[in-house]
Amino acid sequence: MIKMTGKIYIVGIGPGSSEYLTKKAIDTVKTSDYTVGSTRAIELFDDVNNKIAFNVKDLLDKLEEGVQLALNGNTVSILSTGDPGFSGVLNTVLRISAEKGFDKKNIEVVPGISSLQLAAAKNHIQWDNANVMTFHGRENIEDILPVINNGKTTIALPSRKVKDMAQFLLDNGVSEDRKVVVCERLSYPDEKIVESTLKDIAQSEFTYMCIMVIK
Repeated sequence: MIKMTGKIYIVGIGPGSSEYLTKKAIDTVKTSDYTVGSTRAIELFDDVNNKIAFNVKDLLDKLEEGVQLALNGNTVSILSTGDPGFSGVLNTVLRISAEKGFDKKNIEVVPGISSLQLAAAKNHIQWDNANVMTFHGRENIEDILPVINNGKTTIALPSRKVKDMAQFLLDNGVSEDRKVVVCERLSYPDEKIVESTLKDIAQSEFTYMCIMVIK
């Protein structure tokens, strides 16, 4: 009996707007047997076979289902917001695949545009000379403190509300007059970019879809 070998594509879908989908991402999803992703991510694509949508609570179950489908010989696209290698699902899919015995050689990463890249572009920042940090899924945000005053701009994905991150910096001695840019819902029609002081940001409300640029 010939054992079937499937394929997993971990596909970066960009910051949220279909305008930032790559042609490679579109073509990969179009030719996959199954596509696994959040409802919002899947809706970016016009041509999708066998949708498997997940929410935060059943994320791991759906990723495991996707890997199992690939083990059964199918081609599976797993959608990851932004770029899979930055606050994406890359490590999680690799771990599940290893546990299930799916060969890493049959996993291909299709990179996407991170919201941090878009934030840098919107603010005219040469981001190879910036502190680039993510705190998604992390309660320990103290790592930002050693770099916040190293002379470079810091571009960060907050782990909690923007106002909480700002208050944490204030509580740890960062000047209340420090300039901060909050990039909210980048690439969406209601995108908003606000530049103010750290003190003002700590007193403002934003959605969870934000990037902080700390100057």
